[in-house]
Amino acid sequence: MAGLIKREDIDAVRERVDLREVVEQYVTLKGAGIGSWKGLCPFHDERTPSFHIRPHVGTYHCFGCGESGDVIAFLMAMEHTSFQETVERLAHKAGITLRYEDGGTGPTKQEIGRRQRLLDAHKIADEFFQAQLQSPEAQIGRDFLTGRGFTREHAEQFSVGFAPKSWDALLKHLRSKGFRDDEELRLTGLFSEGNRGLYDRFRGRLIWPIRDMTGNTVGFGGRRLFEDDKGPKYLNSPETQIYKKSQVLYGIEMAKRNIAKKRELVVVEGYTDVMACHVAGVDTAVATCGTAFGEGHVKISRRLLSDDGGGGEVIFTFDGDEAGQAAALKAFKEDHMFLARTFIAVGPEGMDPCDVRQHRGDEAVEELIRSRRPLFEFAIRAGMKDYDLSTVEGRVGALRYAAPVVASIKDSALRPAYTRELAGWLGMDMDEVSRAVSRSHGQAPQMGGGPRRRQQRPDDGGGERVRRPDARRPGVSRAEPHRTASRQQGPPEGGPETSWDVPEDVYVDGPPPEAFGPEGHGGAVAGQGSEPQGQHFPRPDTRDPAVMMERQALEVILQHPTRLTAEQWEEIFTVRFTAPAHAAVHAGIRSAAASATDPRNWVSAVSDEVPQPLRSLVGELAVAQLPARTEDDVEVYCQSILNRLVELQITHQKADLLGRLQRMDPTDDPEEYQRLNREVMELERRRRALRAEE
Repeated sequence: MAGLIKREDIDAVRERVDLREVVEQYVTLKGAGIGSWKGLCPFHDERTPSFHIRPHVGTYHCFGCGESGDVIAFLMAMEHTSFQETVERLAHKAGITLRYEDGGTGPTKQEIGRRQRLLDAHKIADEFFQAQLQSPEAQIGRDFLTGRGFTREHAEQFSVGFAPKSWDALLKHLRSKGFRDDEELRLTGLFSEGNRGLYDRFRGRLIWPIRDMTGNTVGFGGRRLFEDDKGPKYLNSPETQIYKKSQVLYGIEMAKRNIAKKRELVVVEGYTDVMACHVAGVDTAVATCGTAFGEGHVKISRRLLSDDGGGGEVIFTFDGDEAGQAAALKAFKEDHMFLARTFIAVGPEGMDPCDVRQHRGDEAVEELIRSRRPLFEFAIRAGMKDYDLSTVEGRVGALRYAAPVVASIKDSALRPAYTRELAGWLGMDMDEVSRAVSRSHGQAPQMGGGPRRRQQRPDDGGGERVRRPDARRPGVSRAEPHRTASRQQGPPEGGPETSWDVPEDVYVDGPPPEAFGPEGHGGAVAGQGSEPQGQHFPRPDTRDPAVMMERQALEVILQHPTRLTAEQWEEIFTVRFTAPAHAAVHAGIRSAAASATDPRNWVSAVSDEVPQPLRSLVGELAVAQLPARTEDDVEVYCQSILNRLVELQITHQKADLLGRLQRMDPTDDPEEYQRLNREVMELERRRRALRAEE
């Protein structure tokens, strides 16, 4: 049984995995000072590098869009994997054995090894199939692609391959690569078994690799090419340890960043439809692999869309035939699981996206997506075709069918509008329809039932397509991979008038980013508990010299905690910070210092202790460039800043004492008066000693 990973093991992953090594797989980095690197931010479009990392503290921060976090947060954001999946992946890479809370377990070394062997086999098979597409035997496959408007470059882009008609071509190839155990080969799902043993599952077929979110090939889909092939038109890999149809979407590894950036997911039906969409510029298209779009696919989609109620669209494209309509209605049943808006796009004359591109060009594919209409509207109109609206019984049956669909519309502004539309479609009194919708609230829509149409008539049912006046495909480039397009970009740059706010609502899956301003991915990883509600943190005004001093001190403490002596830590603990945001970070530092053991976990530990909206500020402070060119300069700067901070604290304390002395009559309590004078003199001595150290 899976369980929560022990915190100390998560910390060990952060300590052992090099942030720079991971980031450089996605970002070209250049040196930016002592221990600092920078590059173009992978979370938003920019021309000037504003993305900074400090490997020795294990933190990244973008000064353009406000994204912050550690190595776990970064990989989660780039690969769209869950927290546990990411930690397990990094732990395997670092050779760390994870432990789990409450007797839970994770994958064993044997399971990890078996999984890796399956992935290796699929990688070799993928390369084998792609190479075979250039063989003379594969001419029929190349002709198939050409006939659908795809070039050799397109085939290479989507790694399309060909399986020879031989019964054991792939089997021999894998055995030549060291896969000799029949049991091991059987587990791959690449082979079937007969009286004489194993034989190739895919033979004489055009092959598409099915890859997971991280780009690993986990299965294949094969299209029949030869007339003597009596198998199904499309044949997919069976489910294996690495391939679960309900958890994989074809094309997801190519589309994931565009889906997250545009907050748009286009679901098509076939492999060539995905190819056609991407070639035509609809680069958010994916397809299910021989199964209906279900709950597992919804989870993947929501993760990519950051489906938190702040926007996002899911657009289904289905053939106009009966099977396509049935698939659309099946998708509608899953609609309630999305907070994003769901739409359907049906091609002209029932054509799928590949046909549309082949016969009408790339622009027609984009037009198909732009012509989408709400999925619930499609469900209403499609279901009403089953009722004879010329009879009272038919209209009542259609109302009973459609009322729960309208009642299920999440947008409270659209619900009454579609209630009026439904009344018009049915030719019934508005009040009667409105009452039916109200009674149906909370009732699951039923796909069918009731009095059926006795005879299909060409002028009944579907009617003309109703297009939303704003139905256009969103193409706005966003500031990061899974937030709304309208989100503010980066940390506020103004003075005290800007702020971070903790929202009043508590969200199960994390708060909406709009409520927090520039929240980074690091908050999503580090923050596991709920935060106090209603906190307000004005953006510190660094035009105030004292506030600027506080910021510089926090930068030093976060970036170079090991440079502080025990005496300096004691001083820092007692310093009073005036800016509320700085004071909250300072409080987090004091709490984190009680348990932090490794510098690479230091920033993450502090992030855990501060309110959610300030985690981006912690990341910002942790990567801010210090005015130093050498290690000696860093040491001098750190000590100077810390001394000045303590001096500022002494100045505040001295001013308080002098105020008390001025208000006292020395004759009333001469001993107290003398004690306060001695404290003032001691503070002045400490202040001069700090100045002498500089």
